[in-house]
Amino acid sequence: MGTVHARSLDPLPMQGPELGVQADDMDLGEPEQEEKQEVLENKDVVVQHVHIDGLGRTKEDILTYEVADVFRARNLIDVMKKSHEARQKLLRLGIFRHVEVVIDTAEGVDALPNGLDVTFEVKELRRMTGSYNTMVGNNEGSMVLGLKLPNVFGRAEKLTFQFSYGTKETSYGLSFFKPQPGHFERNFSINLYKVTGQFPWSSLRETDRGVSTEFSFPIWRTNHTLKWEGVWRELGCLARTASFFVREESGHSLKSSLSHTMVIDTRNSTILPRKGALLKINQELAGYTGGDVSFLKEDFEIQLNKTLFWDSVLSTSLWGGMLLPLGDKPSSIADRFYLGGPTSVRGFSMYSIGPQSEGDYLGGEAYWAGGLHLYTPLPFRPGRGGFGELFRTHFFLNAGNLCNLNYGEGPRAHLSKLAECIRWSYGAGIVLRLGNIARLELNYCIPMGVQSGDRICDGVQFGAGIRFL
Repeated sequence: MGTVHARSLDPLPMQGPELGVQADDMDLGEPEQEEKQEVLENKDVVVQHVHIDGLGRTKEDILTYEVADVFRARNLIDVMKKSHEARQKLLRLGIFRHVEVVIDTAEGVDALPNGLDVTFEVKELRRMTGSYNTMVGNNEGSMVLGLKLPNVFGRAEKLTFQFSYGTKETSYGLSFFKPQPGHFERNFSINLYKVTGQFPWSSLRETDRGVSTEFSFPIWRTNHTLKWEGVWRELGCLARTASFFVREESGHSLKSSLSHTMVIDTRNSTILPRKGALLKINQELAGYTGGDVSFLKEDFEIQLNKTLFWDSVLSTSLWGGMLLPLGDKPSSIADRFYLGGPTSVRGFSMYSIGPQSEGDYLGGEAYWAGGLHLYTPLPFRPGRGGFGELFRTHFFLNAGNLCNLNYGEGPRAHLSKLAECIRWSYGAGIVLRLGNIARLELNYCIPMGVQSGDRICDGVQFGAGIRFL
């Protein structure tokens, strides 16, 4: 957090500590406390000038949108509030190392008796920055090296190169990001990438080389992303023991797809929320903009969280999706859904539910999964108010199914098939929240409804990731 500095208008006494303003910076009189509060709240002021000091390569026009609301303030409290909001907007651009605010009486020949000048003192980021960190995905970890060129053309553009080496995936990519001036939530990006992943549950290795463009924008309380992706995919066998079906899928393909994602997220945390809800709907259409892969894919995610008594949290979630091949070619193993593991239906091995061939799991064209969770503080609350607050006791009930559908049949037959052979599990364990980065789970799981070919994890199961059922 930065500091807001202010000098009083004469005679504008005020209670500094309540506003984050140091009393030593002001010449205070001796009126009564009630008079001070009344003067502070009711005294009209006019913001005459807004200055931004410390600019180098940043263009002033993009900053005008971020500080415009300061001119609309009508009293000193409002000036300080809107100045703080403007400071947050400037930091959000990702082009400044720090931003400080100074509020002073107006000076100059045009200065009004109740006029104010607001000055934002900024320090720009260096032209090039580097980073090194570790990242946790869904039951995998990776080391990430990054090189970033912030504010490339002076209007909050960003050019980023990133290399990631992980336990199951290695990737590198180049991306360019451009926000709309005055509307940071509306932004455009273009990405070039290469990703090589290993999927041992399917004895499959996949290498993707592609380009994508994205346009993100808010509408009312929803956030939307439109995306086009063109990717050259190379599939190969991970082991000599790969099944014949996986060997048939090996080779090259070219996918060109359009997708749309809508998100409504009111949760207070994405990792271990205590309240709020999430609705995420994604549609992808491949084949109409080129390539040799054609399908329509729909999937959704719903999550509800409610705080109960004794600091406990009840959470429910529901996932689902369907893949419809278009044309004569069947769906690819790289496009299907997968289910099972410590981040979805617990008690089953990673992505080891549903159709399989000789021990290789092939995914499915339709699935659903639901979960009911109760998170409570640790017994006797060790480390209360400190490190112990990162841990929660976890009780869960999960269920789901994954299969292939015969699209010549009607919706009733599809629902009937999804309701057959439901896998479910229950258990308890401990959850550790790693800040806002990821979470770890150590659960004792009891799988039920196991079908022939499913691979289970009966007993203790460890999971790490950012997205859990």
